[in-house]
Amino acid sequence: MYDLTGFQRDLLYVVAGLDDPHGLAIKEELEEYYEKEIHHGRLYPNLDTLVEKGLVEKGERDRRTNEYTLTRRGRRELEARLDWEAGYAST
Repeated sequence: MYDLTGFQRDLLYVVAGLDDPHGLAIKEELEEYYEKEIHHGRLYPNLDTLVEKGLVEKGERDRRTNEYTLTRRGRRELEARLDWEAGYAST
């Protein structure tokens, strides 16, 4: 997790939090958070990196739509990150 960019970590959070994590839904969530357009050239290469690292699994919903889910490793890494953050962010 330490070697991910902030954007890639945000992608993990969004994939984990959506009921229906497909590319367009992920893009819309990030655009709302970042308050600017997220281009496909940024989104999909970063999702592919997460797939390559074994944190996200990419599946095909139909010919035009891919869906993304956290792997077990991805969930463990995300939970460890949340625990680590909580140790510093607690008031």
